[in-house]
Amino acid sequence: MSFNPVFRRQFLRDLGLSASALPFVAGLPGLCAGEGASGPRKRVIIMFSPNGTLPGEFWPKNFGDDKPLKLGAMLEPLEPFKEQILILKGVHNRVRGDGDNHMRGISCLLTGRELNRGNIQGGSHTPAGWASGISIDQEIRNFFQSQDSSRTRFGSLEFGVAVPNRADPWTRMSYAGNNKPVAPIDDPVQMFGKLYGGVKERDNLASVLDDLLDDLKRVSKKLSSEDRVLLKEHMQLVRELELELASSREDNSLAHPQPEIDPEIEVVNDNTPQVSRMQIDMLVNAMANDMTRVATLQFMRSVGQARMRWLGIEDGHHTLSHKPDGDKQAVKKLRQINHWFAGELAYLAQRLKETPEPGGADGSMLDNTQIVWLNELGKGNSHTLDNIPFLLLGGGCGFKTGRALDFKGKAHNSLWLSIAHGVGHGIKTFGKAQFCQDGALSLS
Repeated sequence: MSFNPVFRRQFLRDLGLSASALPFVAGLPGLCAGEGASGPRKRVIIMFSPNGTLPGEFWPKNFGDDKPLKLGAMLEPLEPFKEQILILKGVHNRVRGDGDNHMRGISCLLTGRELNRGNIQGGSHTPAGWASGISIDQEIRNFFQSQDSSRTRFGSLEFGVAVPNRADPWTRMSYAGNNKPVAPIDDPVQMFGKLYGGVKERDNLASVLDDLLDDLKRVSKKLSSEDRVLLKEHMQLVRELELELASSREDNSLAHPQPEIDPEIEVVNDNTPQVSRMQIDMLVNAMANDMTRVATLQFMRSVGQARMRWLGIEDGHHTLSHKPDGDKQAVKKLRQINHWFAGELAYLAQRLKETPEPGGADGSMLDNTQIVWLNELGKGNSHTLDNIPFLLLGGGCGFKTGRALDFKGKAHNSLWLSIAHGVGHGIKTFGKAQFCQDGALSLS
């Protein structure tokens, strides 16, 4: 069964579906066919973790096309995906201006432009405000939304995990434009409500499926066998999420902790592992059902002091990142922290890998999704914006993977050009034009 946009809308109207049922059927491949799509859907996910990395353990020993990629112990969870990984060294954030390096690290990371002048004082002599331009995720979102073949219900989704309830340049990495920060949603209940509706209050989390079973049963009879399978899987995933959310509500384990009086100190987020997995599950589910093709996954914030007690670590993350290289205990804890972030990325990759590409295309969703894992600093105790740790995973942009490359000082704006070109968006510059003079990085 194939529908052009006009007949697709008419088909859905004729079924008499309620608005609440549309998230379950609007993205089915059979209903989207004929809208100008050519080939599998392309997707982009940007994952952020804060406070720098351990360069000696992040960077592999071998660089170059002819050198097999060898991951260090800190990245051990990613070993099963080694052949789909591309690590980039020598890619610098050259954006300067007002604000400290943590501010410019996160808020200029995806925009490639300076911060506006403002009144938020960080660790530098000059206060700053929000970023002065659009971020690459929102640029690609707008490109996808401009075409019938790639337009989705949400355009983009911004997931957060343990992001403090405060708005400043240390907590925002996505920007819809100049002075337009996009806040991540770090409450799974709130994100579920955005995706499916039906969540009026946390204490009244009823099943959105209960009122839709008749509608979905009726539409199922009109679908192809493949779409019926996908609809059934979608309903099952949503039911499982509902049960997990309801269980978490009963013991209040998803309640967002309130910041302490001192804004530099954050409370323990013992629920972070649970929230992370639920957010990742919803992200993959949303992409599998074509609710969005662009997403960000932000862990915590720049300068964040999260205490990762689930790893046996009581120290604040930012404090640990400032310890000297010779502090063996601090290095051990930072290794654990970054190993954990690598494990969450591995979980995301595995969920995408085990999900067949919808619509009958060959391969898995991971084959057509470009993940970029990044950090606002190259190294925490030096606050350097050089050698930002960029790890690319998946096949969404068609890059040659299973290797590590050293670009020896290229501006990170060139990477964003490569990502844009990889999804078909042929822009000539992104962010500060002077940092795009070398063009896109050669990654194919």
